[in-house]
Amino acid sequence: MKLQSLVLATAAALTMTTAFAVPAGTWTVGAGAHYVMPKDDNGTLANGALSVDVDGDVRPTITGEYFVANNIGVELLAAIPFHHDITLTDTDGNPFDAKIQHLPPTLSLQYHFDGYNMPMNVKPFIGVGVNYTTFFNERLYLGGPADLDIDDSVGVAGHIGVDIPFADTESFRIDARYMDIKPDVSLNGADIGSVDISPWVFGVAYVKSF
Repeated sequence: MKLQSLVLATAAALTMTTAFAVPAGTWTVGAGAHYVMPKDDNGTLANGALSVDVDGDVRPTITGEYFVANNIGVELLAAIPFHHDITLTDTDGNPFDAKIQHLPPTLSLQYHFDGYNMPMNVKPFIGVGVNYTTFFNERLYLGGPADLDIDDSVGVAGHIGVDIPFADTESFRIDARYMDIKPDVSLNGADIGSVDISPWVFGVAYVKSF
């Protein structure tokens, strides 16, 4: 009887989980803002002659996710261009300022822990995918002609977050991503190395499901 009761309880739990899972075919759209926080040590350029420091920036973002199976979604993150100030410091301690813009579209496969009876009905999720970052409007202020060019970057991206529902189809989202961004850099056509930006990206958003 105990085994039968355990089997019945397990079957009921599985049925409940399935019933409240995000069903395949669901769409969600999110609108919010994200802060790109580059890692502290961004490396050196020109064989160690220049140390690199990249600052952070926050911009509006949008996400779209389609659930290919229950609780499993494919998400695309997009944003308006991020702006970053860069400080290059030579071995004598002299700083040189640079500015860049970039777009970091990111495609992720995600699993949502929906239907697991979490406290306050919160819905955590995890994901992994690929980030493509394209750089443009690079500017370096050296007091003379300087053509700074940063190549596009492709790398792995991880994603973790939680949705906090406040209506049947509406949620408040808090999330964090790690992006592997290590682009090559050239100055006046000459390769001078690569910069390790690899940021954490923290965000909040309003999410609507359809």
